Amino acid sequence: MNTKINIGCMALFMALSGATASAQEVTGDSIINVAFGQVAKEDLIHAVSTVNKNKLSHESADNGTLSLLSSFVGGYNGNIWGQAPLIMIDGVPRDASMVNASEIESISVLKGAAANTLYGSAGAKGVILITTKRGMESPLTIDVRGTAGFAIPKRFPNYLNSAAYMNLYNEACANDGIQALYSQDAIYQSSIGSNPYRYPDLNFYSDEYLRDFAASADGIVEIYGGNNSTHYYVNLGVDYGQSIIKVGEHKDGHDLNFNIRGNVDMKISNKLKATTNAAFLVMDNYTGRGNFFGEAGSLRPNWIAPLLPISMMDPNNSKIQDYISTSNHLIDGKYLLGGTTSNQTNAISEALAAGYTRQKYRKFLFDVALEADLSGLTQGLSFRADYSVDYNAHYSEAYAQSYAVYQPTWGNINGQDMIIDLQKINEDKSSTSEYVGQSTYYQTMMLSAQFDYARTFNSLHNVGATLVGWGFQKQLSADEGHSGEGSYHRTSNLNLGLRATYNYAHRYYVDLTGALVHSSRLPEGKRNAFSPSATIAWRLSQEEFLKDVEWLNELKLSASYANLHQDLDISDFYMYKSDYQFSPSSGWYQWKDGTVGGSTSTSKRGENDQLSYVTNKEIRVSLGGKIFDSFSLTVDYFNTKTSGLLTQGASTIYPSFYNSSLGNFLPYINFNEDTRNGFDFEANYNHRFGAVDVNLGVVGMYYKSKATKRDEVWQEDYLYREGHALDAAWGYICEGFFKSEEEIASAPKQQFGGTVRPGDLRYRDVNQDGVVNSLDQVDLGNWGAPFYYGLNLSVKWNNFTLFAAGAGRHGGHFFRTNDYMRGTSKFTDVALGRWTPATAANATYPRLTTTNGDNNYQTSTFWMADDNAFTLDNVQLTYDLPQTVFSNCFINGLSVYGGATSVFMISKERKYLETNYGSAPQCRTLYLGFKLKI
Repeated sequence: MNTKINIGCMALFMALSGATASAQEVTGDSIINVAFGQVAKEDLIHAVSTVNKNKLSHESADNGTLSLLSSFVGGYNGNIWGQAPLIMIDGVPRDASMVNASEIESISVLKGAAANTLYGSAGAKGVILITTKRGMESPLTIDVRGTAGFAIPKRFPNYLNSAAYMNLYNEACANDGIQALYSQDAIYQSSIGSNPYRYPDLNFYSDEYLRDFAASADGIVEIYGGNNSTHYYVNLGVDYGQSIIKVGEHKDGHDLNFNIRGNVDMKISNKLKATTNAAFLVMDNYTGRGNFFGEAGSLRPNWIAPLLPISMMDPNNSKIQDYISTSNHLIDGKYLLGGTTSNQTNAISEALAAGYTRQKYRKFLFDVALEADLSGLTQGLSFRADYSVDYNAHYSEAYAQSYAVYQPTWGNINGQDMIIDLQKINEDKSSTSEYVGQSTYYQTMMLSAQFDYARTFNSLHNVGATLVGWGFQKQLSADEGHSGEGSYHRTSNLNLGLRATYNYAHRYYVDLTGALVHSSRLPEGKRNAFSPSATIAWRLSQEEFLKDVEWLNELKLSASYANLHQDLDISDFYMYKSDYQFSPSSGWYQWKDGTVGGSTSTSKRGENDQLSYVTNKEIRVSLGGKIFDSFSLTVDYFNTKTSGLLTQGASTIYPSFYNSSLGNFLPYINFNEDTRNGFDFEANYNHRFGAVDVNLGVVGMYYKSKATKRDEVWQEDYLYREGHALDAAWGYICEGFFKSEEEIASAPKQQFGGTVRPGDLRYRDVNQDGVVNSLDQVDLGNWGAPFYYGLNLSVKWNNFTLFAAGAGRHGGHFFRTNDYMRGTSKFTDVALGRWTPATAANATYPRLTTTNGDNNYQTSTFWMADDNAFTLDNVQLTYDLPQTVFSNCFINGLSVYGGATSVFMISKERKYLETNYGSAPQCRTLYLGFKLKI
């Protein structure tokens, strides 16, 4: 029934419109894109920030869609006021990766709930509107841009070499009371590098396996123009990025992307306009097999020699010679692949012999819109209808083959090291063809239809209204047997919205908006809800008592309230239904007769036919102004309360036997509440000092979150999550190292597994019950920073433009555990500060152990560090050649530029924050480029 309602409603919209929402034409910074429309900047009363991406693209060649946004928009730091926003590209819900920066005209960040009401449930956590470039009335114009650069790794983990690893591992053995694993001769031979094949010292980060830098390049061609009836725009782009790894198939590893985007705006008559947009994206990735950087962080440096030289193998051993002559993988004609019975593959052998994978993405985006002027019926009335369909296919083409590795037995012949025997592990098996390794397919369809009314009465009374019906569906399918699963139920959003606005002389403003939302994630009778919002504003600068103040250019005060109903925090369909796991062979309760029994293993949840929407209630107050024609400032205060969040615990409501060994019969209920409150700001200063034009922007946000209501019962008051930050880090208070067995014996028993020894971490027994366990966890502070800020600077002098942008954070924490691995894992240089009886006074890390060492790796104040940092994300210097150079030439302009991204970081913990463990390194990119106008 629910699906039928959705289909029926969407079919109605299709019949009305035949089209879906695309972006409106942008005429400059004075016009702001908002929900289903545009508004003059002077009349903007909601919490909306905008970035002119087209203008920014001249100052920065950074091609990231949302990159640098946190340097220009207060309240944005990858999300909006702490919540993940809906991304809209030309009015269609799409992933940000579906558009490049060169294609974007502007970005509007709709922060306040009242600004997002018309988007229904989907927009309840904020909306980012990305509007692509369009044609204009002008002769045919061609812009060409080319950029080339190289990415340089910032730093690698400083893993210890084989000799140091073996020494420390032997120390760990002694700490655990077991015999040393490595001989002193092996350690010595490794330290002097006498034979790197017999005594390997594997370093994944050496120049044997990694390039000094990875090259990249991109090229963009824009073609646009038009006349008074038709405008057109086309963007052709290609970009290439090289892999930093240079061994085996990784040597040819790369990302190669191609995009074409175009649109046409047609004036069919004085009363009728049509718009169409289309884009096609081809994204290819080629890589060798094996998790190179994952293994770089785990494979011990002394465990294997990836290559075994034939020159060091016994020429008189017929078995060895047979292996050599029959191997399918004789590397460079000189080496066999090395391995052991416990390490039958490794990232090096995988890259050299296992094959490759091509990841292929194909995306087609299409939307069409129709606009009609209905002023013949009623002055100020218009209609717009839109339709869009996106197809997104992902599949992999792979070539894979199994291969043999060889474990050597070393001997000494005539004083020379020699491999006197080989143990063959696995077999060489050839493969002659590629195969499809994964296939997934996505489809998004959207429809909308809206009536707009805008009219001015007596030059003072400005009235506006919008009635919009909007809905979209996303469907995911996947081939059986491959990774990824198709979605049983489509992700849908459907709502009907009405917005009514009034302002008197552009001085006093009222905005009333409401949306009727529908969700099939809820039980029948609970699927519809109404989300209202109201906003009032006052332009004080238009009042007589301020109108003649010369230094005051603008001053506006606004306030809003919204109560949005959303299903974004309802993670799946049918959560209101009871759910039982079924197993045909085992379980608690036999319910099938016969010799072959059937059973229901456990209950997962009970039924709740009263499950309802989660609500976001928000109050916002904003004050903004501009003085002396050069300085502007806007400050927004926000307070958001999210109620009705789902929980299944319900231990304060239902008796304990509802959750037992027979199963969990507790239903999901609307219970939990969260709050977020704080303020964001945007300040901008622009002034000309002689021949120098300076523009400086400073943005930021300070906010706090709190779990204001939770379903929980704890033995101690300090354990309650209610009243604490949503991103609170719960852990233990570390009191240093245990210094002796006597101290351990007299201390509270720590229940984290394993035997506690001197040099292990000691934690506080907070509740003083004689043991240390999960009941001794406390709130150690926030993971995320409460304060974020961004800076952007543009300095122009003659034909030079210097641009810089950065962002920072303050007040958050992280826990340093990645740079020191457990047990037998490889060690970084921080292990040199480990606890020993001799270094107890100055130790910076726990004792070494061959066990997992769970006691020492609990989240605690020992590992805690401040996450305060500022990053300079982009610097670019641009030179525009004088127009006189191009007199009597087909070229109308040329700019050259050079710059860098991810330039530097200022932080006490910079070394740790810039180091990736188990993944590709962070890189700093240097680039040069040009932009040509024809």
